[in-house]
Amino acid sequence: MSFKKLIQPLKDSLKNKGFNEPIGVQKLILSKIKGGANLFCIAPKDSGKTTSIVLSVIQKLKGKAFEDAPRVLIFVKDKQAALDLELEFNAFLRGTDLRIYTAYDQKNIDQQRDDIYDGVDVVIATPKRLNRIFYLNGINLNKLQMCIVEDADFLFRNNNFAEVTRTPESIGRCQYLVFAEHFDKRFERWQDSFMFNSEVVTYQKD
Repeated sequence: MSFKKLIQPLKDSLKNKGFNEPIGVQKLILSKIKGGANLFCIAPKDSGKTTSIVLSVIQKLKGKAFEDAPRVLIFVKDKQAALDLELEFNAFLRGTDLRIYTAYDQKNIDQQRDDIYDGVDVVIATPKRLNRIFYLNGINLNKLQMCIVEDADFLFRNNNFAEVTRTPESIGRCQYLVFAEHFDKRFERWQDSFMFNSEVVTYQKD
């Protein structure tokens, strides 16, 4: 997919940053994501995975805030990863009114619950904190359109895989995207449960 098919605010941001066409893994996956496919994107570091997430999410939501319940949930490994991804989003939000929110363990959970209740479009969260907020009835997942895992290699530490696996049990139809440097055989459980007909896209740098 060329950048010409993106919404105008994204095209403006990309032009200002000097990007004229997709790079690396973006050439393989942007059109597939736009088409609604469930994907495992396997690619090395610095190949364009994170920017692919940001562009795809903003494009999917058409750059516009809507109601109160989040429409995109992104799992990350820790506080720093959440803050880094939020910064990446902020670099592309000009001309949109999307509300990005981070939820991680070091933040007051009651404050997080209240903030999310007030209305957000994208929640970037660590698995354990997201599940705690959910079980406190602090987040409505019924409107989710996309559920994403960034740098999914972290899932196989500290019970994170089980924490993330719980989430699809609580939501309806949704697009699932998993970004990682390696495909772990444990992902096959997701292919058999909620990531039906998913495609594994592998990219290697030249």
